Amino acid sequence: MVVTHGGLEGGYGLYFRDGKPTFVYNFLSVERMTFAAKEPLPKGKAKLVVDFKYDGGGMGKGGEISLTANGKKIAGGRLEKTIPIQLSLGEGLDIGMDVGSPIDFTYELPFAFTGTIDHVTIELGPVDVGRPK
Repeated sequence: MVVTHGGLEGGYGLYFRDGKPTFVYNFLSVERMTFAAKEPLPKGKAKLVVDFKYDGGGMGKGGEISLTANGKKIAGGRLEKTIPIQLSLGEGLDIGMDVGSPIDFTYELPFAFTGTIDHVTIELGPVDVGRPK
């Protein structure tokens, strides 16, 4: 696990599955959208970026996910909906392992990352969550 926020009840995680960067968005345990690279990353240092462009126009709307490695798009797609309020009541943000409940059922806890994570940056930009247009 590189980073996870939330758990079984909803949230997201970025991790490696068979060497392939994988981003999972768990929508309230109803649906788990998965965006994964087709090929494993080569050995060595890499910069992974998950970018989410929210549609806006109210809470719970969708948006576009883009997963890049060293500036090259390796996966992406569309989320049709997002959790409208809070990801999880009892779980927070974990880096390097998942210490709560899992985002999905493809790994066993604590699913510790065996490489080195230099840093994790979460940038929040302006978002229109006002009334639908």
